[in-house]
Amino acid sequence: MDLGLKDRVYVVTGATRGLGNAAARELVADGAKVVLTGRDERRATEAAAELGDNAVGVAVDNADPGAPARLIAAAHEHFGGFDGILISVGGPPPGYLADNTDEQWGTAFESVFLGAVRLARAAAAELAEGGVIGFVLSASVHEPIPGLTISNGLRPGLAGFAKSIADELGPRGIRVVGLLPARIDTDRVRELDGLSADPEATRAANEARIPLRRYGTPEEFGRTAAFVLSPAASYLTGIMLPVDGGARHGF
Repeated sequence: MDLGLKDRVYVVTGATRGLGNAAARELVADGAKVVLTGRDERRATEAAAELGDNAVGVAVDNADPGAPARLIAAAHEHFGGFDGILISVGGPPPGYLADNTDEQWGTAFESVFLGAVRLARAAAAELAEGGVIGFVLSASVHEPIPGLTISNGLRPGLAGFAKSIADELGPRGIRVVGLLPARIDTDRVRELDGLSADPEATRAANEARIPLRRYGTPEEFGRTAAFVLSPAASYLTGIMLPVDGGARHGF
């Protein structure tokens, strides 16, 4: 199936590793050009180099108010266009109610929530008909995940924001989509499993609750992201798509 990605230009944030990197890899593999970001300049440069001439790395922090303009300018400068953005950030610190400080909440809000809002606002101002804004959110949009109180507080709000701007931008032909990963086998998920007394038993218990009985691979997430960002998904907007092996049992 031709996804129509050849020579389309995307910005993918938080793409030096994990889910953002998986999405960037699949976009480039299907012919797109990608500006990928990370907070560390060396890692951003190396991640882009691994993807070849159709990727460039830019060191930015999503919380930086100047990041959106820099990234859109980089897309135009390096590849001559801007067709969409996938907004992905690292997960905020784990913890329960008594564990997380005001400082941790504030930092996470700036990066996870307000940074994403700024990026989406800037993208919306620049995109033409056929453009797309994607958010990497979490299964916590539908159901809180124990031990991730900050994430549980912020991700559903971003889903509401995404749904709101899908209505607003739809008449201009701009799509807005959300991806809701659950147990994808990334460093972040292995780190969370490692917080338990028995990480292997924790993973086994989690897998037992997933109908496919396994964690997803980053490549599986990346292929899903590439599809929903592509012109092949041109009639999908306002959706929150679980990428979870069936772990969400509700409709």
